Amino acid sequence: MNNPSSTLKSRIQEDMKLAMKAGDKDRLGVIRLIMAAIKQREVDERIVLDDEQVLLVLDKMAKQRRESIHQYRAAQRDDLATIEEAELVVILSYLPEALPDEEIAAMIDAAIADTGAAGPAGIGKVMAVLKPKMQGRADMSAVSAKVKQQLSR
Repeated sequence: MNNPSSTLKSRIQEDMKLAMKAGDKDRLGVIRLIMAAIKQREVDERIVLDDEQVLLVLDKMAKQRRESIHQYRAAQRDDLATIEEAELVVILSYLPEALPDEEIAAMIDAAIADTGAAGPAGIGKVMAVLKPKMQGRADMSAVSAKVKQQLSR
């Protein structure tokens, strides 16, 4: 089998078995959502996901949870926000450690200098450089907002 192997996907599958054995229904439910999202992408694209692609799926799921939490809090639905937060914790446990703010700022400065971007029109260029380096390690919508703020000065 010469498929790219995903050690991350294997870890998630192992954790699913452990959650089943431990009777941890909440964690198991989230892991099943993760596995379904991975499987859906594999079926849709007729590929086997490698670790990098699994990270993209996890990052997308985390982004969806963050947006839902924000919307639920705004609508004063703390009960639903709490559920989303619990799911986010499980999803984040599979993502690499988040980048510290100082490192994000330094990477943004370097990307702006490397691309020579200026003004709001340069946001796309800068994000194209940052996204592969930061994917799964930073909230890309927050990074985009910081880039926009810097380029608007």
